[in-house]
Amino acid sequence: MQIPVLIEPITRNGYRARGMEPFAVSAKGATREEALAKLRAKIESRLKKGAELVGLEVGAPPDPWMAFAGMFKDDPWIDDWKQSIEEYRRKIDEDPDAL
Repeated sequence: MQIPVLIEPITRNGYRARGMEPFAVSAKGATREEALAKLRAKIESRLKKGAELVGLEVGAPPDPWMAFAGMFKDDPWIDDWKQSIEEYRRKIDEDPDAL
């Protein structure tokens, strides 16, 4: 889950990170487009002054193994490898003296 976070520099004090719903900024306009344009202008003004809008991952961290999921999809060597493993297992299962 991601929540929007605004990061802005604070004069002589570093940075401020603030979560909002999704923005603590509002704008009014006669039409939907005008209201959105005014809101965009206010946000862009803050961004030009050094503010940043970033996503903050909260909750369970992503599974690092998922980066490898599907990495052998469509790999022609995998079918040969699977067949070799099956043949080896069958050979071991048939040999009464194995292990």
